[in-house]
Amino acid sequence: MTSNRNTPSRLDFSLVLILMLLFLVSCVSIYSAQTTGQYLENFLLKQIVWYVVGTCIIAAVITLDSDQLQKISWYTYGLGLALLGFLIVAPASIAPVINGAKAWYVLPGLGSIQPAELVKVFLIVMLAKIIEHHHQKNIVKTISTDLWLLIKIIGITAAPLLLVMMQPDLGTALVLIAIMLGLIFISGITWKLLLPIFGIGITLVGTIFYFVLWHPEILEKYLGVKEYQFGRIYSWIDPYNYQSSTGFQLTRSLLAIGSGETTGKGYGTREVYLPESHTDFIFSIIGEEFGFIGASVVISLFFLLIYHLTKIGMETKNKFYTYICVGVISMITFHVFQNIGMTIGVLPITGIPLPFISYGGSSLMGNMLAMGLIFSIRYHYKKYMFSNTD
Repeated sequence: MTSNRNTPSRLDFSLVLILMLLFLVSCVSIYSAQTTGQYLENFLLKQIVWYVVGTCIIAAVITLDSDQLQKISWYTYGLGLALLGFLIVAPASIAPVINGAKAWYVLPGLGSIQPAELVKVFLIVMLAKIIEHHHQKNIVKTISTDLWLLIKIIGITAAPLLLVMMQPDLGTALVLIAIMLGLIFISGITWKLLLPIFGIGITLVGTIFYFVLWHPEILEKYLGVKEYQFGRIYSWIDPYNYQSSTGFQLTRSLLAIGSGETTGKGYGTREVYLPESHTDFIFSIIGEEFGFIGASVVISLFFLLIYHLTKIGMETKNKFYTYICVGVISMITFHVFQNIGMTIGVLPITGIPLPFISYGGSSLMGNMLAMGLIFSIRYHYKKYMFSNTD
């Protein structure tokens, strides 16, 4: 084995640059959003503090190598389940219901913390270990070994998924499913198993949408679905017919982004009132003030980030690291597509923030924790004279 590179050269400066650019976009956007007079808090200052906390998280995680990450994976996964489970029984003074969901712990002096944001990353590490360990034990692949791996992946994901759905938090549940699917696709499970399963899943989703759109009374009668629960779907399909209620956010977002046109109205020059624009609808601020060009620059930054993560995943010879990269890519990609998609009416509104840009300490800590794993891959990279492993 050749000697390790010195510490500065072991840092991924390309990733540092991308994160710094996203940090600047976040600060500029949040500062503009909080000047509407709707807010009394200084969200920009809080976001900067959370970025400092996130940097400390990266500094801690970067010291952990592959073996150490695998050793603590069960502990972090168990901790995540414990935090999610305690939310169910925690008193309102500790875990109040916010916007219809009991998903946050209120900590004196720190504000609210959403454990599900950290659980996403804990799940990625846990699934990466499960897949890697499975392949080490089963050198010869068969239908039965692939089926057993699929069962383990689904089972590991099912526990946090059910706890998140009990909050309820559909957005986070969809992210967990996206992480699971991304790792299933890369895990090497034969398509003879995957095609029938995903075929059934797609058919089931299509059937549910059919009944939601044309026969909701059947779902109300036999599944106990309440009429108001269809509102989010209906307001997504026809937002202007619901603009006084569930379609208000979407119609205002469409108006803001559309009015920005090509070059935008200029920084701080906004005319469209949009509640909670510093969080889930931060992209609407960018679209209105900087137009198509500014929005395209932000989207390009995310494509650059995803490309960089993909490159790292393909270059490393350590399969555990590869699975981590795929999990992080799945998480961030779903977040970006879902958040931007919901602000322009392409996808239903689910309350998923835009990674690294939307205000939110829990979301930012989760994303920085994921970046810490990526930095760790490059930091602990070793070159072997007679081997191709990391």
